[in-house]
Amino acid sequence: MNVANTQIQMRKGLLEFCVLHIISRGEVYTSDLIDELTQVQMIVVEGTLYPLLNRLKSASLVQYRWVESESGPPRKYYSITEEGKEFLGTLSETWTSLVNSTLQITSKN
Repeated sequence: MNVANTQIQMRKGLLEFCVLHIISRGEVYTSDLIDELTQVQMIVVEGTLYPLLNRLKSASLVQYRWVESESGPPRKYYSITEEGKEFLGTLSETWTSLVNSTLQITSKN
């Protein structure tokens, strides 16, 4: 087994949760999402973010609006919907449970 592949899969599993959490803090531009996710090493390839944002939009968890830019093409700004807030709340509860369970297992010798 390749440990790098397992690490990537672990990150991918958490990416949706992290993206929703970032968007829940306020309207966000895609490059700002990429910057934050890259800083904390949660995203390896930028191309994984765009399909995820499309899935979240299709599921009515996020929405976007176009904003004209003085320095280029219009920009898409994402925000979370009410349904997205509820979904994120459920994911947050699941995350807390998973962290607690994992710590119980990994803290034993």
